[in-house]
Amino acid sequence: MKVRQSGFTLIELVMVIVLIGVLAAIAIPKFVDLSSDANRAATEGVAGALSSAAAINFAARKANVANGVAVDDCADIGALMQGGALPANYSITSAAIAAEATKTDCVVNAPANAASAVFTATGIN
Repeated sequence: MKVRQSGFTLIELVMVIVLIGVLAAIAIPKFVDLSSDANRAATEGVAGALSSAAAINFAARKANVANGVAVDDCADIGALMQGGALPANYSITSAAIAAEATKTDCVVNAPANAASAVFTATGIN
């Protein structure tokens, strides 16, 4: 009586290796350069915080002009952040904000111009 051996054939093993190679060739480039995505996401997060700070300041000044801070320029909004300043090496492109403005678009730039994002600012002079 013959004993039949079980296992994978050479062709099956080669096919599995080829499939793994193809999947790796497709997937690896997706994960290689995540730094640009991270910079963009961080800059959009700072822009969201700036927009929120401007809206809260606008609401406080609208309720009572003695509250909040007078904002004349987009660069003034950085001082409204918790801690009183933008994160290190971030900058805001200056643009005047009209009194009682309901919407003004400002631009925040990441360090070394890695990314930029637009945020909405409101102000009461």
